[in-house]
Amino acid sequence: MTYVMMDDMAIEIIMLSVLRTGPIHGYELKRRVQRTTLTSLSNNSLYPILRRFEAEGAVTKEVEQQEGKPARNVYTITDIGRRMLTDLISTLPLKLAANDEEFLVRVSFFHELSPERRIAILSARAAVIDGAIAQVGTLAAESGQDPTRVWRNLSMARLLGQLDDERQWISELMTKAVE
Repeated sequence: MTYVMMDDMAIEIIMLSVLRTGPIHGYELKRRVQRTTLTSLSNNSLYPILRRFEAEGAVTKEVEQQEGKPARNVYTITDIGRRMLTDLISTLPLKLAANDEEFLVRVSFFHELSPERRIAILSARAAVIDGAIAQVGTLAAESGQDPTRVWRNLSMARLLGQLDDERQWISELMTKAVE
């Protein structure tokens, strides 16, 4: 089965992982997803994703009647949804590898992935970081010691330091990923 992969797959991963814990109504799902992400999740984002998941067979929806309150929809993940979650956490498309949350969400699921999948995700992120290091390094070299670019040079030095730190961390993760 082919799934529609969105540009913001981290939200989908988090949603499916929350659904994996058991049936849940939309409001509670939104609350639990919001707690674990820096990305804003409005009802206008949540419910279209749930409708798409339902259309793809990843979740089922059941209307739950409540005494004295409006009925609410309760969503349950299916086997297709579990496979979709595995597919989503197993890959990191290069176009998303620069996104911190997309990368870190997948790292948080490394305990569920094979060493090969872990290395592929880490390699995608490393390629992005290496490209950024090269680009910032080139810009820094072009700026040289020009006194009018002091603040720019400080900014680039900070960025290079952060990129170097992450590259080192990725190298450490690669060693750990095969254990």
